[in-house]
Amino acid sequence: MSSPDWYEDGLPHIWLPYSQMKTAPAPLAAYATEGSRIILEDGRSLVDGVAAWWTACHGYNHPHIRACAEAQLARMPHVMFGGMVHEPALRLSSRLTALLPGDLERVFYTDSGSVAVEVAMKMAIQYRLNREETGRTKLLAFKGGYHGDTLATMAICDPEEGMHHLFAGVMPAQHVIDLPRDEATTAAFEAFLNTHAHEITAIIVEPLVQGAGGMLFHSPDVLRRLRDAADRHGLLLILDEIFTGFGRTGTMFACQQAGIVPDIITLSKALTGGTMALAATVARRHVYEAFLSDNPEHALMHGPTFMANPLACACANASLDLFEQEPRLEQVAALETALREQLEPCRTLPGVKDVRVMGAIGVVELDRIADPAALRTRFIAENVWIRPFRNIVYLTPAFTITPEELRTLTQAIYKVLSA
Repeated sequence: MSSPDWYEDGLPHIWLPYSQMKTAPAPLAAYATEGSRIILEDGRSLVDGVAAWWTACHGYNHPHIRACAEAQLARMPHVMFGGMVHEPALRLSSRLTALLPGDLERVFYTDSGSVAVEVAMKMAIQYRLNREETGRTKLLAFKGGYHGDTLATMAICDPEEGMHHLFAGVMPAQHVIDLPRDEATTAAFEAFLNTHAHEITAIIVEPLVQGAGGMLFHSPDVLRRLRDAADRHGLLLILDEIFTGFGRTGTMFACQQAGIVPDIITLSKALTGGTMALAATVARRHVYEAFLSDNPEHALMHGPTFMANPLACACANASLDLFEQEPRLEQVAALETALREQLEPCRTLPGVKDVRVMGAIGVVELDRIADPAALRTRFIAENVWIRPFRNIVYLTPAFTITPEELRTLTQAIYKVLSA
């Protein structure tokens, strides 16, 4: 089947993400989506194992989200958020803060996860400046972590194993150390804070799962350890729940499994159910109050043009409706059981280093993947959309995926890795 004109005409003018454009295989042409499937221009139907980079938690084209988006589009697709507010954003803010633990009660909207983290970093640094706590401008992050691709967030990603090592030395240096998982790394973590806490404003971590860094899991005890250390040293704790928020790890938010309240939390990905770009940085009361002043320079000077876009906020409200009205967390629990059962046979395959599952995340870790693009091509031949990266093959499906579709994905993984 020949490619459509728009494909042939447009392909020479795009720049794809995470791709060496000289050698990357030609991208697939998507035509439509429905449920857990991507329909291609040539008529093939692929079961999506990654839910559009972990966003489409309710599946594609959910009728309730679509109806709410259509109604908002007809009424008011966008209006500036400077000196003006609107019902979708205020209603969403009330609902988000009611769901979040503790006094996380002030919501700042952006339009991507990376920018949400940048805003969190900016809040944490200016928090000190407004309080005249000089010298506390550094952030403490962890190896294996990923917090975005923008310039400031690259500085808090893993500097050695991550995708941003080429920029080492270009960005302002931040502290990146081992996550305190065990006795040795906890001792090193405490020693580091004893020496450097005076220059640190905040600790930032992806709770329970370090996603793009390799789907690395850690226990809720690690989060409690970080909260305790932050309190003892007077540091803010930022939880980056862009990947883990909205049910992915089995609870609405990953921090709930540790019973802790971060000072700042970042949300995106599944916030709108995978339909619109939207992100949120939510701060506790004491953080927000540090910006209240008669001095105009103490204000948070940040304001994306499409901040709190009404259309995106309407989609996010519709997504929260579905969490209230449909059994999403029960579906995640069922997915966890099924993923454990169906991926476990991969543990016996040559080259497999580990198999692990948490919530609606299933991971097969290999010793190495020589050619991820070639592996993706083999998955496409099995009519599934799975994107291995680094040394892992992973699944983060829609919570609404059917048992048959999930088995198609897991069987494809076993078959391709067996070959």
